[in-house]
Amino acid sequence: MQYKGLTLDKFQEEAIHAIEENHSVVVSAPTGSGKTLIADYIINRDIKKGIRVIYTSPIKALSNQKYKEFCKEYGEDQVGLLTGDMVKNPQGTVLIMTTEIYRNMVLVQDKTIANISYVIFDEIHFINDPDRGHIWEESIIFSPEHVRFVCLSATIPNAEEFASWIQDINHHKVVTIVHDHRAVPLEHLFYDAEVGIGTLEEIDYVAKIPEEFGKRRIKKWNRRVPAPNHVDLIKELGEERMPCIYFNFSRMECQKKGFELGRMNFFKSNPEITLFIRQKLLHAPSDINKLKTTQLLRQLLPLGIGFHHAGLLPIMKEIVEELFALGLIKVLYATDTFAVGINMPAKTVCFNSLEKYDGQGFRYLNTKEYFQCAGRAGRRGIDTKGFVVSMIDRRVYDYKKIKHLTAKDTEPIRSQFKLSYNTVLNLIQQHPQDQIDYMLRLSFYSYQKYGKNFLKQKEHIMHHSYRNKKKKLEQMRYVEGGHTSQLTEKGVFASKIFCDELIYGEIFGTPIYQELDTYQLLLLFAVLVYEKSVKHEFYKRHRAKEIEHLKHLLRQNQYLRTLRRFEHLEDITAIVKPVMDRKNFFDVLFNTNFPEGDMIRFLRQMLDRVDQIKKATYDYDLIPKLATCKGMIEAVLEGIDTI
Repeated sequence: MQYKGLTLDKFQEEAIHAIEENHSVVVSAPTGSGKTLIADYIINRDIKKGIRVIYTSPIKALSNQKYKEFCKEYGEDQVGLLTGDMVKNPQGTVLIMTTEIYRNMVLVQDKTIANISYVIFDEIHFINDPDRGHIWEESIIFSPEHVRFVCLSATIPNAEEFASWIQDINHHKVVTIVHDHRAVPLEHLFYDAEVGIGTLEEIDYVAKIPEEFGKRRIKKWNRRVPAPNHVDLIKELGEERMPCIYFNFSRMECQKKGFELGRMNFFKSNPEITLFIRQKLLHAPSDINKLKTTQLLRQLLPLGIGFHHAGLLPIMKEIVEELFALGLIKVLYATDTFAVGINMPAKTVCFNSLEKYDGQGFRYLNTKEYFQCAGRAGRRGIDTKGFVVSMIDRRVYDYKKIKHLTAKDTEPIRSQFKLSYNTVLNLIQQHPQDQIDYMLRLSFYSYQKYGKNFLKQKEHIMHHSYRNKKKKLEQMRYVEGGHTSQLTEKGVFASKIFCDELIYGEIFGTPIYQELDTYQLLLLFAVLVYEKSVKHEFYKRHRAKEIEHLKHLLRQNQYLRTLRRFEHLEDITAIVKPVMDRKNFFDVLFNTNFPEGDMIRFLRQMLDRVDQIKKATYDYDLIPKLATCKGMIEAVLEGIDTI
């Protein structure tokens, strides 16, 4: 079968045939095997008929990338983007959004989804995420019966089980398509400071030499084995195994390693790259050049060295991505976000370490995390083989764990289902109790625990969670007690808020907000999106009576007074005061030590919360204040926050 001049692989043909039969599909295939072509086929087919298709992704960066691609292919008038803080053409035939936005739509039964044919869940293995995985489950459980799904995933061992669950709860056929073959095979290698690039067995053999030789050899071997160094690895790779994506799980280490490699004079400077960067930044604010990241990239990119992470300005990430796509970057130091969805393969992928910090401590990658990144090695139609090279510090490495995680992707999909207060409120508002009891049985957790008998179980763990949350909502007057179980006015408001719903409910569902001016509103939105870090520094703080008044109001509320989220109100003034004074982005940024990409994300999240409150409130006196807040934040982002 041919599609857009390409000869399709068998698994792609099977998926398209199932779609033509109006079935849902679960596609399990290695990274870089061409899964997204299936999504493209549906969009190309239905856009011609004027039938709406929704494409969802786990991260905004991937949503933004797909928006650009689809706009180029089908025109901006046909494509919409919804990421919470960014709304473009919401009436588009193809709507691209984060999975959270789609979940929110199905929970409130948004009219937008009334005439859609398919929802595409790209990277659906994110359902394993402990914090966000439930979003995908809720999206599938609460979707209308007419909706069909295309679930695209890296290799998942239990794809059949996952597809059977979807089929049983949505009452339509779901076809499982498993494709294990990579168009470009991978060779998994390792780098040791003494052995160089070799197999894990070779490195392990050398590590055990002292155990196998006599005392004379042991004495010689007692010299300290050095830690492996990325510069030595890059040197041994040689240009014949480039371009190389070098994954590092620390942003600062990406920059540091780029700087260190740049000092080695391995590569000649390319004046074409210098000119390319100059032209891209021609109309950008001059303050961009004051940023350390910009200065370093302008120094490194002409040498064919780059770094990429979420802390960069969008324009700088765009420059790096475009140069990489053009083949002008030989070594790119990147965090693992570069491996999610962004279709930019290389000949070689390197790992600085097979361990990462997960917020609590260091742990080895799981197989899915490893193969998500490793799968970027090998360019279809260019390379006959892709190389994956992991740095090994043999002084502390675990042979068995490394052997396991680099052998095969064995990580199954597991349920992470949990009920939020918002979900409970929407269930009560949208469904009678007997339907709620039924829906609480539908989680993938229940299916995995009880198998095909999951619907026959009288009591599920979710029923217990539901009752506990409902009881608290009744106590806090979001839900009326008794058998009616109707939402109060405060409950209706909170049902439209999809994060920190109880906090916003206590502020905007009670008279508290009526005493707040624009500055205090901005402070609230800012402090509630702020994620505390010991690394953060705030410079010119603004002390004013408005802050003490705000604290006083918050202390009057029985629920709000218990929260530690408001402890950082004084710190946050370093951001909010310049926003209030209509300063530019760099004035706001330089009043903290935030990475520029993080500051953009911070302000975007503020915009998202303002919009949620605006849509949820019935107080027409509040709307102009919210519009003022929104205008001030947008003014700061103007010319900086570009898709």
